[in-house]
Amino acid sequence: MTPTLENYTLGRWTSDGNSPQELLDASTGEVIALANTEGFDFAQILDYGRRVGNPKLRKMTFHERGRMLKALAFHLDSKKEQFYELSYRSGATRADSWIDIEGGIGNLFANASLRRKFPDKPFYVEGEPVGLSKGGTFMAQHLMVPREGVAVHINAYNFPIWGMLEKIAVNLLAGMPAVVKPAVPAAYLTEAVVREIIASGILPEGALQLVVGSGQGLLDHVTYQDVVTFTGSAATGRKLRAHPRIIEEAVPFTMEADSLNAAVLGPDARPGTPEFDLFVKEIRKEMTAKCGQKCTAIRRAIVPANMLEDVQIALGKLLAQTTVGHPQADGVRMGALAGREQAETFRERVRHLAQNTPIVYGSLDELELLGKDRGADFAKGAFTSPIVLLNEQPFKHLDSHEIEAFGPVVTLMPYHDVEEAVTLANMGKGSLVCSLATNDPQVAQDFVLGAATHHGRILVINGEMAKESTGHGSPLPQLIHGGPGRAGGGQEMGGIRGVEHFMQRVALQGSPSMITAITQVYQTGAKQVAYDKHPFQKYFEELEIGETYTTHNHTVTEADISAFAGISGDNFYAHVDATSLEGTLFTGRVAHGYYVLSKAAGMFVDPRKGPVLLNYGLDECRFTKPVYPGTTIGVKLTVKEKVGQEKRDETDIAKGIVRWLVTVTDETSETVAVATILTMVKKKNQE
Repeated sequence: MTPTLENYTLGRWTSDGNSPQELLDASTGEVIALANTEGFDFAQILDYGRRVGNPKLRKMTFHERGRMLKALAFHLDSKKEQFYELSYRSGATRADSWIDIEGGIGNLFANASLRRKFPDKPFYVEGEPVGLSKGGTFMAQHLMVPREGVAVHINAYNFPIWGMLEKIAVNLLAGMPAVVKPAVPAAYLTEAVVREIIASGILPEGALQLVVGSGQGLLDHVTYQDVVTFTGSAATGRKLRAHPRIIEEAVPFTMEADSLNAAVLGPDARPGTPEFDLFVKEIRKEMTAKCGQKCTAIRRAIVPANMLEDVQIALGKLLAQTTVGHPQADGVRMGALAGREQAETFRERVRHLAQNTPIVYGSLDELELLGKDRGADFAKGAFTSPIVLLNEQPFKHLDSHEIEAFGPVVTLMPYHDVEEAVTLANMGKGSLVCSLATNDPQVAQDFVLGAATHHGRILVINGEMAKESTGHGSPLPQLIHGGPGRAGGGQEMGGIRGVEHFMQRVALQGSPSMITAITQVYQTGAKQVAYDKHPFQKYFEELEIGETYTTHNHTVTEADISAFAGISGDNFYAHVDATSLEGTLFTGRVAHGYYVLSKAAGMFVDPRKGPVLLNYGLDECRFTKPVYPGTTIGVKLTVKEKVGQEKRDETDIAKGIVRWLVTVTDETSETVAVATILTMVKKKNQE
C-alpha cells in the first residue's frame, strides 16, 4: 500500500485531507507516496504557533536558542544516511544530496555558532546609543525583540531539506516559531527530517509545524506579527506578495526567486590561464549539480567575442564527461530533474529559447542512460542531457535574459568590452549571484561597481582563491542570500542581518538610567553605584550593571613620557621632541595615548588574586584630549555589560565576560580618554 505523508500540526501527526496527490520517483516514475492537498485549518495552525510555540521561544535567550540549534544539528547529522537513501528518489546523486542534507545541517551549526554574537538575553541592543540633549539626560537606543507571530516558510521543490533548515535556523535563533510548507513533489524528504526533529524532543512544542500538502488559504490568516518567506518562481512569488492579507497587514515578505544568473569571463582570462579553466569548470558544475535545479545556477555565460569558440569547445569537452542516469548507479555524474512535470516544463522552455539561440551541445530527445538495471527510464523518469545554447546577438534576442528553464542549461553570448559585459549581466533584471573570472584588478573593479546594483552577490574568481572558494552557486549562512528585481528583492540568512528579519526594531527613548535598566547595558550618564569592595574582587554574578570604581589620581610627568617611549619604542616626535611642534596641534610634549590607557589600567586594577581570570581584550578606545606633563588624571571603571559564557566541558571553569567602561579625566573633569575593556571573570556558581 502506498504510504500517505503526514502533517505535523497542533502538536500531532495527521494525514487528514482530501484529493491525494501522487509523488513519483524522479528516475523510475514509481509512486513513492501520497500527499493530501486539502482540508487544513490554517487559522488554527497559525494560532497554535503564536500561542504555544512563540512564548516559549521568546523567553529563551539567544545562547539557549543557539545551543538548541547545535543539539538539533548533531541529532540530524547522526541520522543523515537515512535522508541520503530517500534523497535518491528525487533524482539527486550523492553529491547533489550532500548540498541539500549536509548543507542544511551546516546551516544549523553556523547559526548555532552565531549565538556568540548576541548577548545571553532574549533581546539585544543594536548599534550605538544616540544622544538627544545637551545635558545628556535624554537619549535613545535601538532595541531588537522577537516578533510575537509565526514564520511561514513556503519552499521550492529543489532543496526540500536545505530550503527548510536554512530558514528555520534563523527564525528559531531569533525567537520565532515556524510553519513550513514544502513544495509537494519532494515533500517526503522534508517530512522525514521533521519527523526526526520532533522525535528528538529538542525543540519546544509549537516551535515547528509542517504542512506537506497544498498551502491554498495559508496566507489568508497571517497577521502583522508574522513573517512570510517564499522560495520559488518569480511569477508565483509576485502573486503571493500581492496577496490582500500581506498588503492589509503589512506582513514582512521575503522572496527568493529563480534568476538568470550570469558568469562573465574577463578579457584577460585567455585559454591556458587558471581563470579560463576555472570559468569553464564552474559553468559545468552549476549546470550539472542538482541537474541544474538551483536558483543560483549559471544561466548566461558572457564571454569576450574573440574567445566564444574557445569556451564552447572547452565546455563541450567537460560536459561530454558528464554521465547521466540513476543516481545510485556507478559512474553517474548527473541524475534526473525532480519529476516529469519539471522535465516537460524544462523541455518546453528550452525549445522556446532554441528558436533564436540554437542548441550547440546536447539533445532534448535522446540520451544514453546509466542504471537501467535500477529502473532508470527516459520515458517514465525525468532525465535530460545538459544543454548549451548560443546567442550570438544577445542585445537582439532577449529571451536569454528573460526565460528561466530551470535545469541543466546555459546560454553562451559574446561581449566586446567590460562596459558591454556589465550591461548584459544587468539585463537579467536582478540576480541572486554573478561570477567574474579575472586576474585583472581594474577589470574586477569596473565590473563590480557597474553590476553591483543588479546582484545580491558577486564572486570574483581567480587562481589565488580557487582552492578554498565555495563556488558560484553556494549561498553561505554568514552572508545575505537574495537579490534585487527578478531575484525577489529579499534576503535570507546573512548572520545577524538575517536574524533581524524575524525581530522588531524599536527606537527606545528615555533617560540614560532608565535605558540602562531596560537594556542591562550601561549608558553614559546613568546612575552609578559604588561599594567598598573592589569590583575585581567580585564574582561574575555579584557585579551589577552601573557599578563604579573611582581610582586615586596621578600627575603625569616628563619622566613618565620618556620611560614609556623607551619601553614601547614609540618615539613619535610629539612625545619626545618639544622643538618639533611648530605647526602641529600640540602646545608641548604630549603623553602617548597608550601610556594614558596603560596608566589607567595600573590605577584601576586590583593586584590581589581574585575572580578576574584574565584581560580578554579591548573593544573601543578614543583619546579625546592631549595630556601634557603636569596634567592630573583619574579613572572611573564602570560595569557596562555582562555576557555569560558556556562551559566547554565539565572540567571547564564557569565564567563570563564583563565589559567595563573606562573613563579617564583630567583635573578639569574633562575626558581625555575613553575605552571599553573586557575581562574574563569566574562565576561563583561552578555547576
